[in-house]
Amino acid sequence: MKKRKQMITPLIFLLSITFLLMTSYKNNHKDPLDRFKTVSHYKQEKQNRYEDYQRQNPNLSTEEIVTHVNIGIDQAPYTNTMQTPFLNKIYLLTNKYLYLPENYIPNELERVDDTYTNGNKQLVKEAKIAFEQMAYDAKKEGYTIRVVSAYRSYSYQQVLYQNYVLKDGIEKADTYSARPGFSEHQTGLVIDVDNKEKDFNHFELTEEFTWMKKNASKYGFILRYPKGKEKITGYNYEAWHYRYVGKKIAQDIVQKDITLDEYYVKYIENN
Repeated sequence: MKKRKQMITPLIFLLSITFLLMTSYKNNHKDPLDRFKTVSHYKQEKQNRYEDYQRQNPNLSTEEIVTHVNIGIDQAPYTNTMQTPFLNKIYLLTNKYLYLPENYIPNELERVDDTYTNGNKQLVKEAKIAFEQMAYDAKKEGYTIRVVSAYRSYSYQQVLYQNYVLKDGIEKADTYSARPGFSEHQTGLVIDVDNKEKDFNHFELTEEFTWMKKNASKYGFILRYPKGKEKITGYNYEAWHYRYVGKKIAQDIVQKDITLDEYYVKYIENN
């Protein structure tokens, strides 16, 4: 009897070890479908793309894989594009995968007060009011924030982009200029700014840039193409390019330290 008991003990030990090893293997080799489904903005129809993108980017987290694929950056820019939904909403998104109709003109375009522009600039009314308040408050503190570019029509962007292509070629032009229909400026929710003294390309070197970095979200504006996020946005860093999204979204984006593209696929697209 004693001998039999001694034989059972090692057997139980071996079975326990086997169970632990199997459990560990199972936890570390979850089915890809189950793993991606844990992400709130998972889309079943993109399962194959998630798997392909993960094979190419094994160091990215599951959430990053889903987010990148949902934005579209697992594919070449300007491929598999579709018309953006939510037209005339402050949270609409345009990027290199979502475009605006050629004939799209946003509702309630109004001219920005010339006090805060270099002349004849238009924004959607809500964005215009928010910008003028921001510029007014900045001025009271001794800072000058001026709009040098705002709403652009499809045809205007077409001419602008073609000139950039003639100057630098398509590949380089695509890093800093949107193709017609894909430009945020067509939304009427975007401002390019300077401080009157320095060209907008050098806005980052101004005290106004520091002020904007601290205060823009309080008025509903975000830095649309931040440094270090070029892979996400598809564009070079632009210290002068700000997008109106409303106070709540702007402050959420700043707090989460993400781009509008990421925020859109996580919190807007499916809601």
